Amino acid sequence: MPSRFLSLYFHSLCTDWMVIKRAELKGQAFVLAVPERGRMLVHASSSEAIAQGVFPGMVVADARAILPSLQVFDHDRRLEERLLKALARWCIRYTPTVAVDFPDGLILDISGCAHLWGGESSYRNDILSALGQRGYGVRAAIADTIGAAWAVARYGNGSWIAAPGGQRELILPLPPVSLRLEKGLLQLMGKLGFKRIAQFIDLPQSSLRKRFGEALLLRLGQALGTEHESIEAVQPLKSYREELPCMEPILTLTGIELALKRLLEALCKRLAKEGKGLRTGIFSGLRVDGKVVQIDIGTGSASHHPSHLFKLFELKLSLLEPGMGIELFRLEAPLVEEVGTVQEALWDTSSHDHTSIVELLDNIAGKIGVKAVHRYLPQEHHWPERSIKEVPFLEGKPVTSWPTGKARPLHLLPQPEPISVMVLLPDYPPRHFRYKGKVYNITKADGPERIEQEWWLQSGPPRDYYCVEDEEGIRYWLFRLGLYGEGEPKWFIHGFFA
Repeated sequence: MPSRFLSLYFHSLCTDWMVIKRAELKGQAFVLAVPERGRMLVHASSSEAIAQGVFPGMVVADARAILPSLQVFDHDRRLEERLLKALARWCIRYTPTVAVDFPDGLILDISGCAHLWGGESSYRNDILSALGQRGYGVRAAIADTIGAAWAVARYGNGSWIAAPGGQRELILPLPPVSLRLEKGLLQLMGKLGFKRIAQFIDLPQSSLRKRFGEALLLRLGQALGTEHESIEAVQPLKSYREELPCMEPILTLTGIELALKRLLEALCKRLAKEGKGLRTGIFSGLRVDGKVVQIDIGTGSASHHPSHLFKLFELKLSLLEPGMGIELFRLEAPLVEEVGTVQEALWDTSSHDHTSIVELLDNIAGKIGVKAVHRYLPQEHHWPERSIKEVPFLEGKPVTSWPTGKARPLHLLPQPEPISVMVLLPDYPPRHFRYKGKVYNITKADGPERIEQEWWLQSGPPRDYYCVEDEEGIRYWLFRLGLYGEGEPKWFIHGFFA
């Protein structure tokens, strides 16, 4: 089932709350003010104050000069946060997944919910009506992506629901600010004459990246659905949960292990049946003194393999203090993902290469910490140092496949390091090179492999790479920057082969 999101935009949240709290303010011109650098500034204006020229950001003294009858109230800086959290909890009646979109909105994951109200249009109207009756002015939009729903809710003009897969058409006439871009980037786009998304959405990504950086491509991708974006629910789902009450309080490590194994078997059986796997797990115990103790794990890929998950928990079981005894055990999987058919087949076959690697990495992360383990993902770049990206172990998905067919070193230096060489002829590999004060005599060489500059990022001479081997059988990746006859080329070492 494709994801669907609803964005709620409370365009006058604080002033609406003031009117709800003090009915006598309805129809009155008033503002909420905050002190800043020795002055009082308008933080929020009622619609009546805005109609008479009093806007947020104005100095209160100037606002009173415009409107002498203006009423001014002190603003609580945490008011928006409290209001949005309360409204998010209220919205759980419409969907279990609601997130605060500070400072003026909420994001609802409505996948599979709207049909209970007779469709998305009725669903949206019901929410708007209920919030309107409570006294809040709000705009709402629905789309496949958070970015598109957010943009349309704030800058849309009449079409509030994007058809499945139709977010592109809905955002084309919207301004760049609807992509949630930084102020400096918006100013630059304004200087270049970009007033609508339609003016740049089809430009080559390389050109947009060179001019505006990765931020624009990320936000555009989040609106179109090519970049992943998640929300943090105010009340996380805990549907994947198993509990085990105990006849007698459990005090021993052996008893705790038996309880964990039984819960894992039950939870993994359910996950396997639904084609899902655990990514994060929480094992907790309710002690007789009322205190809850717990440990948690994370996996590099979705798993419903009980013995593997038990090993990850086992590393932390000593931290679970039973006190005077645990009378209730609980196992939760707050984050689960689909398990591909390839991985499912690997559990029961004689080939365990992929599984063994995943489990080994999980065990290492469990012992030394998830933050100590990283992954490398391929990037769409020719320049070697830009062709890979380091990401945390549990995060990131490749946007392209790893290139094959060309030798690449196991250890690639973050940046090439200069060397001095002796070369017989221009296109020949070096006979020897000096690196960090040591001379390496080359006995074998392969190359050159030419890699041109990525012109959309920078200009300059090409690189000619050579794979060379010294007298000890150690192989290195060297390159020449520039061409003989066109200045004096420079040589660098860029990596080491196994």
